[in-house]
Amino acid sequence: MILHAISLLTLAPAFVIDTDVMVAALRSELGASRQLLIAALNRQFELLLSVPLMLEYESVLTRPIHLAACGLSASDVERILDDVAAVARPVRLAFRWRPRLSDPDDDMVLETAINGRADAIVTFNRRDFVSGTIGFRCAVISPAAALEKIRSSNP
Repeated sequence: MILHAISLLTLAPAFVIDTDVMVAALRSELGASRQLLIAALNRQFELLLSVPLMLEYESVLTRPIHLAACGLSASDVERILDDVAAVARPVRLAFRWRPRLSDPDDDMVLETAINGRADAIVTFNRRDFVSGTIGFRCAVISPAAALEKIRSSNP
């Protein structure tokens, strides 16, 4: 039984979720981003998270424009992020890879992925990340593609 549980954990993909996907997850109840957030909270994949990335999530998701669009309060978002932090695997940024991308906020996502040995970065901003992942074993995929990988790894 224990070996089966361990084997399931090692089969689960490890993803870093870009901030744009987190925004979409809160703003749209029906999209792949929301399903991906729910899958993370249900531990269907290994969510990788660094302190700078969590701070970025909080900063962006509590902007008035996003709070109004998703009908949540800042404290609601903080509770959701607490739940995300509870299920995520913390990633210590032992190596910095800056600057590799044109946007410094994207660099923190990339650094989390590289230091955490992520299978993929999940983003809508694929074009900006692909060049930064050259030389690393890290794909850049959409939320829908991430859901497909989760489904194929969880029979």
